[in-house]
Amino acid sequence: MQRKLVERELTPEGPRRRGGVGRRRRSVTVNLAESPLGWLHAHGHLEDRLFDAGERLRADYERAQLSPSVTMRWDPVRVKGSGGDTGLTPTERQIAARARFDGALEEAGTGLADILWRVVCAGETLPVAEKALEWPARSGKLVLKLALERVAQFYRIG
Repeated sequence: MQRKLVERELTPEGPRRRGGVGRRRRSVTVNLAESPLGWLHAHGHLEDRLFDAGERLRADYERAQLSPSVTMRWDPVRVKGSGGDTGLTPTERQIAARARFDGALEEAGTGLADILWRVVCAGETLPVAEKALEWPARSGKLVLKLALERVAQFYRIG
């Protein structure tokens, strides 16, 4: 995975303290190329099994081409005899990925599919997803883990 590191300020500079000493700025290095799911896994908040389930779901989402598309397709030209041929046409592979994606979300259930889509597929961070879903702060991680457990069962991961 490619790394794109930037410095982000955690706390904005506030008013000066007594004695003329200002508040100290705090910053952190952030990898913009890292997904929210990858961040949770890298920091020990998700076990390998749940991370793998989320990655499988994201892969099916992308193979099914469910994200908004541009007006031009930049798919590579198919060369006869190239490796990885499963005997399915590109359209059939897309339909199969869509069926797996829909099945995984159905397995997760109505209330859990929202957090899965937002964090795993749309790449929203947990605080952003919690706010959009009008959930209490810090509740998203627990709900996401429950959803990923069900997705792991669907994909038969460990």
